[in-house]
Amino acid sequence: MKISEQWLREWVNPALSLDEINHKLTMAGCEVEGVAGVATDFSQVIVGQIIELTKHPDADKLNVCKVDNGQGEILQIVCGAPNARAGLKAPLALIGAELPMPDGKPLKIKKGKLRGIESCGMLCSASELGMAEKSEGLLELPEDAPLGTSVQAYLKLADKVVELNVTANRGDWLSIAGVAREVGVLTRTHLTPPMTPEPANHHTDTLKISLPAADSCPRYAGRIIRNINPNAKTPLWMKEKLRRLGSRSLSPVVDVTNYVLLELGQPMHAFDLDKLHGGIQARYATEGEQLVLLDDQTVTLTSDTLVIADDEQAVALAGIKGGMATAVGQTTQHIFLESAHFRAEKLRGQARRYGLQTDASYRFERGVAADLPVQALERATQLIVEICGGSVGPVVDVCADEHLLARPVVILRRERIARVLGVRIEDATVEDILERLGCELVAQATGWSVKPPHSRFDITIEEDLIEELARVYGYDNIPAALKARAPKLTLGLETETQLSDLRAPLLANGYQEAVTYSFVDPTIEGLLSPGHESIVLANPISAELSHLRSTVWSGLLRAVEYNLNRQQTRVRLFEVGPVFSKTETGLQQQDKIAGIMTGVAFPEQWGQANRAVDFYDMKGDVEAILAQASAETFYFVPVAHPALHPGQSAQIATDQAVVGWVGALHPALEAKLGFGQDIFLFELDLKALQGRRLPVYQAISKFPMIRRDLALVMDRSVLAIALDQAIAKVAPPSLISWEIFDVYRGKGIAEHQKSVALSLILQEPSRTLEDSEVTKIIGEIMASLQENTGASLR
Repeated sequence: MKISEQWLREWVNPALSLDEINHKLTMAGCEVEGVAGVATDFSQVIVGQIIELTKHPDADKLNVCKVDNGQGEILQIVCGAPNARAGLKAPLALIGAELPMPDGKPLKIKKGKLRGIESCGMLCSASELGMAEKSEGLLELPEDAPLGTSVQAYLKLADKVVELNVTANRGDWLSIAGVAREVGVLTRTHLTPPMTPEPANHHTDTLKISLPAADSCPRYAGRIIRNINPNAKTPLWMKEKLRRLGSRSLSPVVDVTNYVLLELGQPMHAFDLDKLHGGIQARYATEGEQLVLLDDQTVTLTSDTLVIADDEQAVALAGIKGGMATAVGQTTQHIFLESAHFRAEKLRGQARRYGLQTDASYRFERGVAADLPVQALERATQLIVEICGGSVGPVVDVCADEHLLARPVVILRRERIARVLGVRIEDATVEDILERLGCELVAQATGWSVKPPHSRFDITIEEDLIEELARVYGYDNIPAALKARAPKLTLGLETETQLSDLRAPLLANGYQEAVTYSFVDPTIEGLLSPGHESIVLANPISAELSHLRSTVWSGLLRAVEYNLNRQQTRVRLFEVGPVFSKTETGLQQQDKIAGIMTGVAFPEQWGQANRAVDFYDMKGDVEAILAQASAETFYFVPVAHPALHPGQSAQIATDQAVVGWVGALHPALEAKLGFGQDIFLFELDLKALQGRRLPVYQAISKFPMIRRDLALVMDRSVLAIALDQAIAKVAPPSLISWEIFDVYRGKGIAEHQKSVALSLILQEPSRTLEDSEVTKIIGEIMASLQENTGASLR
């Protein structure tokens, strides 16, 4: 938001320099980003008038002008401006004047000859004075501009433009009036807004206004102004104010609506009355309805888009941009001037949907006060009549919400102020600050009941009021003192696995932690999770980041691709982050820990031969993570995953649920994604890794261990987990461990079978086991193995 210092001081003029005002605004939360002049420095440029003009004898595009400098001299100046004409008043740079140039070096005006004709000065355009980036002719000054007067003084170019960084919750700062109110509050200075007398009605013509979409447009005001002068010109003072705040002059009526927007913060629009058919209504568009906007862009509307329409068609995108069909033009004589209130939450995102961003939508999306429409309408009417003339009709103000102008009551407690701010503020100071902010107060025993002004949508709870007190009272006036607090050390439970515990084995094994977007490319999402219902973002930042990820692998694969493209062939990354899915109850978010590896197993060295990483390297890293979460027993089960190699993948599960996956990227996906080397991945559910067993002391037995080895023959499809579970079913406390130490396939074993060798370790803490006990235990284990896996002794 840009603010002109001179325009601001017309509203509020504290006895402070601009730097002091800027400091107060910044400290109050309205950050000043920069200050710039409205024109570059120049000297000896006065108001001159062309009194005679003839064609240059040797140049078709040049004219020889006789120019009155207002100081009793008639100067001969050669000029090539297309708008040069007798009677025109324009800036005149005298001999010795210095004008700004793009390279920073001033241009000094000297007497010279152009095509043999003497020229004693220079007639200037706006760009040559540093007032515009480009211009097509001389800067035309009003007919009543006093000859010989300094252009800098006449145009009041000793002005500064302040650029403010307005936060999204303070839409009231998006106007001269709003910033002036803030400056008045901060400096305890009274406002002097322009007087806006209510114009007399010259006719009774009105348009019927209806609000079918009252939930989005609860208030709409308008009036008819007839017989305006289509040849009227926007006065220079208004053009200058608009220019300084970044708005280009177009036509008097349009300039007035832009002026009121900048002055009061209320967007407005003017329709050519003769181009409207019937009444005006604020309604939702019909699906597929088309509208040609003022910039000739044709938009196809959806059924939830709010439009302003007459009885035949949509004539404007409500709160965003007008339509070409009813635009005010050079021949317009009768206008319908509108000023409406739209609910901010209904308009947010509407402009972006159609690729638009306008001054009106920027303000309506942040909230415009509900009491502004008629005030702005009267101000615009006053200016239009002053500039263009015309006969004014009555205001039609339709409000569909009887509670629209009601303001919420917020209770402010005296003790709460002291508790939150850490300092007591006198009651008189509290009341003074809130009243200057535009609040209505009623004193109570414990504090006040407060009604905030219509423009302050951000004041809804007690803390909002306390924030306002702190801002205006001054943060510098609140002592920066830390309260004494008793030290408190919070330790995590030993039965809970900390995230740092899960990261540690990965970091020790050479992984680096990555952070990737939760928004992913729908292409890679479809490859990794085929059949999964995608979650599409309503307003994606780009087409490549338009879906919420269902697996962390989406981002990690892109990270590996980025590294491989930069000759980093050995990559190990992991990430902790959320994934998303749709359920019957709505959107579900789960936290995952995932990893990826590719390249050689070890950094380059001379001590041993290197090799490429394989499935078991990744499985070992996963087991190191699972070892930190010892509350559950985890199993690796050969289950196919659509994104993983069918022969090098496993599902990780407990007795209750599936925990995650590990494996090599499917060869088909490797080819589609352009990888030239094997990629291995894992992903685990963090929730399943939260528990661990408490360590329990156990004395070492003094009695001998007994080892029994079993050679078993079983079907090749039997998994190690099945053997483990079969033994666990019948294992007594004296069976302290068991391991598979050999697997054999070949001669002496049937084609569909394999031989597995098991070692069983038995030991009692208080005695030596007898052979009969050992034989019985081994027999029970064999029976369980036979029953559950079909294994038999070899």
